[in-house]
Amino acid sequence: MSSARQDATRDRIEEALVGPLSEQGLDVEAVEVTPAGKRRVLRVAVDKDGGVTLDDVADATRAVSEVLDASDVMGEMPYTLEVTSRGVDRPLTLPRHWRRNADRLVKVTPVDGEPVTGRITTSDETSVTLDVDGSPRVLSYAEVAKAHVQIEFNRKTDKSDKSEDA
Repeated sequence: MSSARQDATRDRIEEALVGPLSEQGLDVEAVEVTPAGKRRVLRVAVDKDGGVTLDDVADATRAVSEVLDASDVMGEMPYTLEVTSRGVDRPLTLPRHWRRNADRLVKVTPVDGEPVTGRITTSDETSVTLDVDGSPRVLSYAEVAKAHVQIEFNRKTDKSDKSEDA
């Protein structure tokens, strides 16, 4: 299958899934169709405010299957369906990604300037405020070339601090 044809198939699938999944409170974050021998693998990544549960993934899988069964978008070739949550390694590209990662540590590479690492304190539809070593730094999304959440192990939060005192 040509790359342009794969892109068109992926776009058609995503278009067909947005409505049914948004009814479940889920956003379609990524759709990938990749060849795997005589089959194809269709991966659909979903997300929502508060995070995705296993029940959400199961419900989304049923909804995606129903949409695909009712359409010809995947054609006659057999495929394997994988529905998953958005991985922590995915780039922050939309305002909702920043909102959903409030209080997380992120590494931002600006369009101009040196990379900066800071904690997301607030975000809106046009910009994000990071706490960089105790100082606020506001970046408009247009200034961001790329951004990723940084993995933190054993981070103490207000909740864990309070539970230790009890």
